[in-house]
Amino acid sequence: MESEMAVHDGGCHCKNVRWRVQAPAKVVAWSCNCSNCSMRGNTNFIVPSERFELLGNSEQFLTTYSFGTHTAKHTFCKVCGITSFYYPRSNPDGVAITYKCVDLGTLTYVEVKYFDGKNWEKSYNQSNIASQSKVDSGN
Repeated sequence: MESEMAVHDGGCHCKNVRWRVQAPAKVVAWSCNCSNCSMRGNTNFIVPSERFELLGNSEQFLTTYSFGTHTAKHTFCKVCGITSFYYPRSNPDGVAITYKCVDLGTLTYVEVKYFDGKNWEKSYNQSNIASQSKVDSGN
């Protein structure tokens, strides 16, 4: 999906965690059924880490949860508990942005694709999700 690049601001519910990301105005978001994502209902789009910036003193309000391989780093706000972004196992060189945590007005279209996290390796190999965190991938 080709789209003009935009600057998106966003963050958690209580606004203690704020960030800015450069990404297309039209994004592909991933809905995953792994044990963590299915409980949280998280659907996210992935960007290269160099296109993500944590703003202000947001770091002090973050805590991290990991499990399984401990590759994914699930960050969430210590105050309100919202995961507005995290570092995904599928793209350790990228950042997964919860699209519903992007401030209104800059995302013009979200295409949701399914990632079978219960069969992680198979879905990873078939989905081309790893390309989402590459700068030259059109993101």
